[in-house]
Amino acid sequence: MPDWSYHTLFRPLLFRFPARLSRALTLHAIGGLSKIPGGSFVVRMFGHMEPSPLLERELAGVSINTPIGLSGGVDPEGIAHRAFAQFGIGFIEHGPVTAQPIRCDKPIVKDADREWVQYPDYYENDGVDRFARRIANPGHQLPQFVLIAPMPLASPEQAAFELVSMMDQLSAAGAHGFYIDVNYGSRGWEDASIILERFASLLQSQPREHPPLFLYVPSNYPNEQLLALIESSQKGFWSGVVVGESVCLEAGSGCECIVGKAAKGDCLSKIRLLRLACGDGWVIKAGGGVHEPQDALDLLQAGANAIMLHGGLVFAGPGLPKRINEAVIFEQVKDQPIEETASFWRHWGWMCLLGIGMMLGGLLSWIIAATTVLLPYDLSFIGMSLEELHHINHHLLHFMSHDRITLSGTMITIGILYFQLARHGLRHSLHWSRTALLASGIVGFASFFLFVGYGYFDPLHAMAAAVLLPMFLLAIRGNPDRAYRLPVNVRNDRLWRRALWGQLCFVALGFALAIGGITISAVGISEVFVRTDLVYLDTTSIELDESNARLIPLIAHDRAGFGGALLCAAIAILIMALWGIQQGSRWLWWTLLLAGAPGFYAGLSVHLSIGYIDFWHLSPALFALLLYILGLILLYPYLIRFPKEDAAR
Repeated sequence: MPDWSYHTLFRPLLFRFPARLSRALTLHAIGGLSKIPGGSFVVRMFGHMEPSPLLERELAGVSINTPIGLSGGVDPEGIAHRAFAQFGIGFIEHGPVTAQPIRCDKPIVKDADREWVQYPDYYENDGVDRFARRIANPGHQLPQFVLIAPMPLASPEQAAFELVSMMDQLSAAGAHGFYIDVNYGSRGWEDASIILERFASLLQSQPREHPPLFLYVPSNYPNEQLLALIESSQKGFWSGVVVGESVCLEAGSGCECIVGKAAKGDCLSKIRLLRLACGDGWVIKAGGGVHEPQDALDLLQAGANAIMLHGGLVFAGPGLPKRINEAVIFEQVKDQPIEETASFWRHWGWMCLLGIGMMLGGLLSWIIAATTVLLPYDLSFIGMSLEELHHINHHLLHFMSHDRITLSGTMITIGILYFQLARHGLRHSLHWSRTALLASGIVGFASFFLFVGYGYFDPLHAMAAAVLLPMFLLAIRGNPDRAYRLPVNVRNDRLWRRALWGQLCFVALGFALAIGGITISAVGISEVFVRTDLVYLDTTSIELDESNARLIPLIAHDRAGFGGALLCAAIAILIMALWGIQQGSRWLWWTLLLAGAPGFYAGLSVHLSIGYIDFWHLSPALFALLLYILGLILLYPYLIRFPKEDAAR
């Protein structure tokens, strides 16, 4: 469930349910999807959240793909970890984990306006044995860190023993590091200090090395006690500190906790304090109050090495990791010299020429379809003249003109899409634009072979494909990906939320056009006509076939060709809507506007001009037009205005 579906469709529904139920429904849905064949591909296709190599780093000897982690409280049972691993995160946290299970049946409470979730017992968990099995079979390749805590009533000696015992068990299962929490269970500073001292003593008595250890504290833990706790323990024993996302409602109780946006202030102060006290050598992970990309940037700029997401995923949506990654990359590359743009003939220029060729071909085809309709080799194939065709059925040439004009408009649409994607995307080596061109182009050229199904080989179509295919191959050759260099959206503001509705419209449009293209192609190579076609022609397929056995294959060629072209355009539009919506991408809005206009105009105007105005026949086109107009209106403020312009206001 990407942000464009989460905020518009699912979140309003899920937030009406009790928190435990909505969490279970969400996790089982995305977790179940990721486990079926092809499910992980679907997750990746919708989100396109694979992290860039620019985000790779090392934390305490552990390599991670991105500095964003998943907090253990988001999915305490690990139901959807396989899916979350596709969301652009770099590591996964488990826990809190205790030696024995801790159960709690009280409701979880959420406040959508203030963006917080209240847990009746933050340490509710299934116990170490279940977590060990879960860590041993994760279903993903991401590093796994575990937050462990002693049982609330354990003595300091027993607490230290439990921590070491859990570490041994979970290390054997494959854990990459541990967060040590000694504040649970109404423990005072003295008890916590004793536990840490005895824990260190027990661990150092073992001959084997242990994974990296991090001291864990809630975001509202008193600063004086935190510094004292660090001073009383052995600094060299720790790899760093984890500032948790939870805010304890009752000081020292460790039970009722709130996770939400309000924790950001405490988290920032903790990071600055720790960085001053411990220097650059310590790793600081922070998880408090990250609900939009700017929150993550603030924590990282304050001195955090990595962040963990919890409440932000609930309120901002599953696209938050991707948005944070984009913001982090922009901060890394914005001051670097801009790489020289590739020459026109390197790759992108060939795609521009292909787009121009499609536009000219579509325009020429439109002129022919609006005048003579058929070319000499078409008439030669059926062995008839235009007058003879008119005598067979006085609507026949109008009907064939309607097929060919809609195809012409779609060709112009494809040409505009390809030209713009090449000029603004491929030219700057944007991965998603190359993928859109590659996927769309493969489908477009493959659709030529639909003639096997309808039995008519179009020599002009073949010649055009032969000319354009080398351009396509030259355009998609070696083209290394580059980082997006323009400012990205970092706020969950009104423009962003409105744009999600516009994105939903274009995603729906892309899928609708794809389904339409597949359906039209399938009809073109099989039945050829739908019921409303025969009503308009006032005839039957049998009568047309009896009048000329080659007439239906000729009509089928136009129908299947239009279906293939429509699918080709749909794939490009769908990928642009799924992956390319970025604030300030003015060219993208103009591309959608200019590309859609000839396609819709051709399809609707020709129906009106020939009198083929059956409502049910036109209803898919009218629905698509509605999505197109609404999408453009809703996306306009977001795509036209750069993020920096918002900040300046």
